[in-house]
Amino acid sequence: QVQVVESGGGLVQAGDSLRLSCAASGRTVSQYGMGWFRQAPGKEREFVAAISWTGDTTYYADSLKDRFTISSANGKNMVYLQMNSLKSEDTAVYYCAAKPGGPGRWSDQYEYWGQGTQVTVSS
Repeated sequence: QVQVVESGGGLVQAGDSLRLSCAASGRTVSQYGMGWFRQAPGKEREFVAAISWTGDTTYYADSLKDRFTISSANGKNMVYLQMNSLKSEDTAVYYCAAKPGGPGRWSDQYEYWGQGTQVTVSS
């Protein structure tokens, strides 16, 4: 089993930057890929980015890849999402999740999810 805990959300202004953190733990965590998803009010959960623990495989949502960067600290079992030039439409609950066998783009492939962290961008 893998436990996932997000942190770093908050209220920021449009144009600001924010870094989210995800702490993963569990005996088999190294066998999982990690991903970030987000869900805005009234909308479906959407893929943001995903990464392998070695960092050699990354995936991004096309619409976010110019502003968001995912990274991993393998020795610390930490995954980060650096978000720059934030916009009001980035307001959402951001979730970190673990997928067996490596990273992917589809939420139904992920087995373990955190509780989410709220990001609110004021315009």
